[in-house]
Amino acid sequence: MNKIAYDTIAGVPLHSVNVTVIANRYAAHLRLLSRITPLRNTRLLFLLRALHAHILASGFKPRTHILNRFIDLYSKSNDLHSARSMFDQTSHPDIVGRTTLINAYFKIGDHKSAREIFNATPLIVRDTVSYNSMISGYSRASLGIRALELYKQMVRDRFIPDDYTMTGLLSAAGAIADVDSRGCRQLHSAAIKYGTEGVVSVSNALIALYAMCDSIDGIIFAHEVFDGMLVKDELTWTTIIISYVRRGDVNSARFLFDGMTDRVDVVWNAMISGYVRHGLFSEALELCRSMYSKGITFDEFTYTSVLTLCASSGLFMMGKAIHAHIIRACSNFDPETALPVENVLVTLYSKCEKLNSAWNVFVNIGSKDTVSWNAMLSGYINAGLVDAGFAFFRDIPCKNMLSWTMMISCFAQNGFGEDALKLFTRMRIEGIKPCDFILSSAVSACAGLGALELGRQIHGLLLLSGYDSSNSTGNALVTMYAKCGMVEEAHHVFYSMSCLDYISWNAMIAALAQHGRGFEAIGFFKEMLHNRIRPDRITFLTILSACNHAGLVDQGLRYFDSMKDDYNIVAGEDHYARLIDLLGRAGRITEAKEVIASMPFEPGPLIWEAVLSACRIHEDLKLGIHAADQLFEMTPQHDGTYVLLSNMYAAAGMWDGVAKVRKLMKDRQIKKEPGCSWIEYGNKVHVFLVSDTNHPDIWEVHRFLEMLGAKMRKMGYTPNTKFVLHDVESEEHKEYALSTHSEKLAVGFALLKLPAGATIRVMKNLRICGDCHSAITFISLLMRREIIVRDGKRFHHFENGVCSCGNYW
Repeated sequence: MNKIAYDTIAGVPLHSVNVTVIANRYAAHLRLLSRITPLRNTRLLFLLRALHAHILASGFKPRTHILNRFIDLYSKSNDLHSARSMFDQTSHPDIVGRTTLINAYFKIGDHKSAREIFNATPLIVRDTVSYNSMISGYSRASLGIRALELYKQMVRDRFIPDDYTMTGLLSAAGAIADVDSRGCRQLHSAAIKYGTEGVVSVSNALIALYAMCDSIDGIIFAHEVFDGMLVKDELTWTTIIISYVRRGDVNSARFLFDGMTDRVDVVWNAMISGYVRHGLFSEALELCRSMYSKGITFDEFTYTSVLTLCASSGLFMMGKAIHAHIIRACSNFDPETALPVENVLVTLYSKCEKLNSAWNVFVNIGSKDTVSWNAMLSGYINAGLVDAGFAFFRDIPCKNMLSWTMMISCFAQNGFGEDALKLFTRMRIEGIKPCDFILSSAVSACAGLGALELGRQIHGLLLLSGYDSSNSTGNALVTMYAKCGMVEEAHHVFYSMSCLDYISWNAMIAALAQHGRGFEAIGFFKEMLHNRIRPDRITFLTILSACNHAGLVDQGLRYFDSMKDDYNIVAGEDHYARLIDLLGRAGRITEAKEVIASMPFEPGPLIWEAVLSACRIHEDLKLGIHAADQLFEMTPQHDGTYVLLSNMYAAAGMWDGVAKVRKLMKDRQIKKEPGCSWIEYGNKVHVFLVSDTNHPDIWEVHRFLEMLGAKMRKMGYTPNTKFVLHDVESEEHKEYALSTHSEKLAVGFALLKLPAGATIRVMKNLRICGDCHSAITFISLLMRREIIVRDGKRFHHFENGVCSCGNYW
């Protein structure tokens, strides 16, 4: 090339050399330059510009074929500006130069400029190749409609499509959304009409197009094309096998796979990936072993599939062994090839709770992409490390929708609703339009906080965004309205959903269960079965809760038996816990003990919590102490056990026992979760603690409650001082202690601030106390107000001196 450069730059007097000789010499130089690999664009561009400069300096006017070669080489050197400049300087560019520039524009994604060049080409100059370049370009750009429109124009202009036309057109049609078999058949007929169906590339494109049809007959037509091919290449087999895999018909795919005589790597990878994607892990492993035994080298696609298998099925040791094999056998992986494998390794170690190993892989990834960051973030979230996950999230340089979705969902699902909503607001401030999953998480956060007004605003945003038909958002809205005390609104959302799945029915049954509407919940369950929606284990958890809250013991027992007998669902510890809670709440302690004795596993924390709760209700101190001792062994850091046992001692007047439990808590550094209640008012959430003195209106609230108390006593209300859980001698002090409970303060505040007749909605983190329940019942009658209280277990609707729970709670 040094000699070429020297000869190119050396001066050549035009008058001493024949013009044809000069033209041939320049053409020869251009042919030599075309041999330079496109990866060395800088050297090619340097020599090309040198030759171009020499032509300009010499005064030689190149002919069209030389100009076309310059346009081609400038395009390959990514200097499209110079290529277009030479094209524009050509007085009469021919079809070769035009087609070259069209291809160059499509290569950089500028389909508008490509179309401008094509439209400016006179019809008399166009040929089939120029139409093919445009159709293929539209196909690569996934602009199927434009490709079809151009094909129609081509036929109108009386150009005859060839096999290249049909291959590009069929590939472009695959990019059209909702392509149906009727349209595919029309294109198939066109291929037959122009005699191109027998060309392998056209048949392959037809198979791929038919496979993309939503209708069931698409794959049938694809197989008909496959069977009719006299010659099949590797792409043919790969396309038909992948088509079956994508439709979930791995058996048909495997039948074809077994019929291949010479299987290429891509087909092996397609089959393995298909098995993994459909959860057929043993078949995938068997195929991997067969591939390895035949000496076929694993590539990054094979490793990605088999590592995904290990991650999904928890095969940590196998995944670790494959990682070791990769380190030994694939040390020459280039970074681009290695990245997908490294990302799956991060996922593998994260799912197997080996965060240190996941981190070691992550930090050694040379060029991390968004998938890498999200895989590591998922590891923190799955491990329940919310704070560490959020710190990592803040460091992600290239957050995408999945990053935001995972973090907001993590906050919402782990009880950090306020943080979820703050992050949701920050996302919107940054101009990122939320997807339906993020909006669902935001709605779930509102449900956890009981933030009805904010939930309504997000519901409005859902309607404006067009996501109201999404099942995930509809289900979240049902739960949100139910948890904010608006069960009728939850009904409305449920019935307005276009597609109800089992999650929707579970959400509605759970909503009714929370509100103590057991008979309605059972009615919904029966309607679910009538609609041929098969219940799952969650359905039975919700129906058992509904029976529990409504005191429907016998119905609950029947549903528990039906779970195994009619639906072959094995009861878990959570189901047994609900059953024991159902029996225990009804005072059928002996039957609860018999259930525990019959369980196929040893009772765990959920069982003993249900027993302890029943003992508190029915004042069975002996069994309660036994249940608490079991829980102290199993979950020593759970504060609820200490609180319940202490309350049982206090109710029995055994203050030495109370002191003993409190000392145990102090020694073990257990802190009791403080009781608090909150209410929405004036675009704020007002929070009240027991014996609160911090709220600005607290003394006004106390005076108002004192006035109400006097009126309530005249109506027959008497403070139940057995719910005072501290050793206070004076009855007056006991009554004052009861008056400072957080739910009473929240109700008093609401009565002072909300408009007359407005429904009062109070949220409480712990179970409502017996005296507060009685007091609010009287308040609802005295003030003629509907008062809804959501405590840690269920809802209480107080109206006209009656509670929806029927005092069964």
